[in-house]
Amino acid sequence: MEVIQTNIEGVVIIEPRLFKDDRGYFFESYSERDFNCQVGEIHFVQDNESKSSYGVMRGLHFQRPPFTQSKLVRCVKGAVLDVAVDIRKGSPTYGQHVAVELTEDNHRQFFIPRGFAHGFAVLSPEAIFQYKCDNFYHPEADGGISILDTSLGIDWRIPTDHAILSEKDTKHPLLKDFDSPFSVHEPLY
Repeated sequence: MEVIQTNIEGVVIIEPRLFKDDRGYFFESYSERDFNCQVGEIHFVQDNESKSSYGVMRGLHFQRPPFTQSKLVRCVKGAVLDVAVDIRKGSPTYGQHVAVELTEDNHRQFFIPRGFAHGFAVLSPEAIFQYKCDNFYHPEADGGISILDTSLGIDWRIPTDHAILSEKDTKHPLLKDFDSPFSVHEPLY
């Protein structure tokens, strides 16, 4: 696997080594040994999957301490624009984001460490999205910032009038009104 560094420390894009022939392709979608050696020591405990149609936007979500989560995400069908926003108080990249297109064809994965809000927009007619988490989900620890906060400068590549959001995701605060529970001094994973 190749690990591609981004402009925010700890947030990385992973490209697997793909083996293709006339039968199709094969790749290792996850190796704990390689991941721990090249990215960091993470023990994933929960895998999730979602199915969404074009225009669905999910996020920007996080889990509050002590139930924070790192995530390793990928799109196994279709295409999504995936985004991580730094919400660590005191971080030199606070409020900045990294966006990457994840598709069934590029097989890329995106690692989002603790202290980041995460969201995605579906760019294809349908998408199946998978993610590994290093902590179990706790509904009482749910948090979020508005996925439509224009101050974040995210080009979701979906016209706002075509965006499909859950009721919960329409109620998250803007970044300027958000009191982050994360600090730059806390570990990323």
